[in-house]
Amino acid sequence: MVIEFPDGLHEYVTTPVKRILRVCDGDVYYLQTANSRYRLEVRSGDVLEVDEAPAAK
Repeated sequence: MVIEFPDGLHEYVTTPVKRILRVCDGDVYYLQTANSRYRLEVRSGDVLEVDEAPAAK
């Protein structure tokens, strides 16, 4: 997963994402990996797109 910030910087998350939670009535998302938790807040009004991982073979 790559998190892109408004200033152009990127953060790469290399551990598998376990779950993504969204706060109701808001644009706040929590992403949980095996070792970390991230809080993301969408402020621009842009649509947030989350792609599903391909199915395991």
